[in-house]
Amino acid sequence: MTERRPRKDATRNRAAVFAAADALFAECQSPESVTMADIAAAAGVGKATLFRAFGDRTGLIRALYEARLEPVRNAVEEGPSPLGPATAPLVRVPALLDAVLCFKLDNRHLALALERTGADSPYQAEHYERWHALLRDLLEQTPHLAGTGSADFTAHALLAATRADLVAYLAGGRAVPREELRVQLANFTASVLGTRHPGMPA
Repeated sequence: MTERRPRKDATRNRAAVFAAADALFAECQSPESVTMADIAAAAGVGKATLFRAFGDRTGLIRALYEARLEPVRNAVEEGPSPLGPATAPLVRVPALLDAVLCFKLDNRHLALALERTGADSPYQAEHYERWHALLRDLLEQTPHLAGTGSADFTAHALLAATRADLVAYLAGGRAVPREELRVQLANFTASVLGTRHPGMPA
């Protein structure tokens, strides 16, 4: 059976909706203020089109977030890089956390919008469970944590350092530069892993 391809107008509408949502979330003071009606108007489509395609506002945010996250996910699952499966856990863990931090910095308002859906708990989001499971499994392979039974909690603690509300507060409210945030996260991760980050003083 031949797989049906999305109609050109549906693909075009989806791209317009994602672009409109990106812009609205980036410009807003609070993610909760962006409505489906706002996104539909900015994208030039009917509100009913959004509900048919995404179900509700949370579904739209999740779809947009997943689309923006896809390059990172592909690098983690496939690519021959510090994120890829062939790399040693002590290299892969800080690389993964750095990639998540950079993604949150680049998509700060979208990440905030997603983390505030579903009972206001980011821990119930599907992407969070995926990152946590991957990080926990990697931590269980590191010399410092192997066999200690603490990998599960440590994975939560490390991911907490990349929460969108914390990233927004530090990068926006405190105006901490991007590279400084990356170095601080790398140093924190190194201290947890019992290693030394190149940026740390001797």
